[in-house]
Amino acid sequence: MMKDLLQYKDFIGSVHYSSDDALFFGKIEGINDLVTFEGKTVDEIKKSFKEAVEDYIEICKETGKEFFKSYKGSFNVRISPDLHKKAVQKSISRGVSLNQFVQKAIEHEVSDSHAD
Repeated sequence: MMKDLLQYKDFIGSVHYSSDDALFFGKIEGINDLVTFEGKTVDEIKKSFKEAVEDYIEICKETGKEFFKSYKGSFNVRISPDLHKKAVQKSISRGVSLNQFVQKAIEHEVSDSHAD
């Protein structure tokens, strides 16, 4: 489970540490552009992330660009053949399509009531 994340407004930033440079660095995830930020301390990286988000929001507003990537609602998932077989069997036993079964599983995982 990835926990090296920052959240501000609806934005998520991934954070990494470079021991060579003694520097935290990251990028805003889920957008169509590459927006990075950095800092030498935890407080600095948090501040830099918030500033990067605010700057990005301002640029998007000025240019009329959407903030986040748009998602079409379909994607390919690669899983082991054994897990695929088990999922098909379970979906059949529940009387739903594999697509419906997987959608319910994802809904469960992303629900607010699901504990990390």
